[in-house]
Amino acid sequence: MNKNSYYTALSFFLLFTITSCSSAPEKIGNLDLVKWRSDRGGCKDVRKGLEKEFVKVQNEFLGKHIDEVGYALGRPDIQQLASRDQKFYVYFLEKGVHCNDITQKSAAQKAILRFNAVGLLSEITFQARPL
Repeated sequence: MNKNSYYTALSFFLLFTITSCSSAPEKIGNLDLVKWRSDRGGCKDVRKGLEKEFVKVQNEFLGKHIDEVGYALGRPDIQQLASRDQKFYVYFLEKGVHCNDITQKSAAQKAILRFNAVGLLSEITFQARPL
């Protein structure tokens, strides 16, 4: 095994060990992440009640790695790959047609997180229902 392969294997082992031994955070500021993660797709309308707290702490997520954000907020409702290796995570904040069929385009309010090519969260936007 050459030196680079050894360091790569060691890095993956350490990353796996560190992340497997820690539990997902329960709160950031007053945002209850346990409740957030429990409301897949916003279909229980729990996230809607957490929206104001999410807005207050959104800057704490900026600059964090995609794995760390996903660990805190849970698996995104929609994950998209864009040009220049950017990724988008979409979290629905309320019920919509996606609750019955995730393949349907939903007009429900959502938070959209944009990650840059190196996997750091660079922007959070909120898309409201059209009037």
